[in-house]
Amino acid sequence: MIKEFKDFIAKGNVMDMAVGIIIGAAFTAIVGSLVADLINPIISLFMGGIDFSGMYALLGEGEYASITAAEEAGAAVFAYGRFIMAIINFLIIAFVVFVLVRSVNKMKKKEEEAPAAPAGPTQEELLMEIRDALKK
Repeated sequence: MIKEFKDFIAKGNVMDMAVGIIIGAAFTAIVGSLVADLINPIISLFMGGIDFSGMYALLGEGEYASITAAEEAGAAVFAYGRFIMAIINFLIIAFVVFVLVRSVNKMKKKEEEAPAAPAGPTQEELLMEIRDALKK
């Protein structure tokens, strides 16, 4: 069983997947920072100072100064602003992944368009040459 596990881990697909997951996690952190630190302030500026991440509806009694205060008090909150930010994060990540995949596909297409080495004769052509040579 240990040998099977070693074989499984040593396969290229598993290693590629592990690298992809690690890079994806790092990429998500970068995009999260991009959205939180750069894009949100710009959106807030154009929307008149609105901070989406702080938008919420209280599902119950009481008044709280912020969503953090409501959560610390144990109040039920409907944090729709965080959902809006998650959608913005997703759209940015999806767009960047689209651009990356598109770039990779263009590079692959250029490689495929490169002229291939001339193909040798097929088996049928070789057999016909042998047949013709034997007839002489």
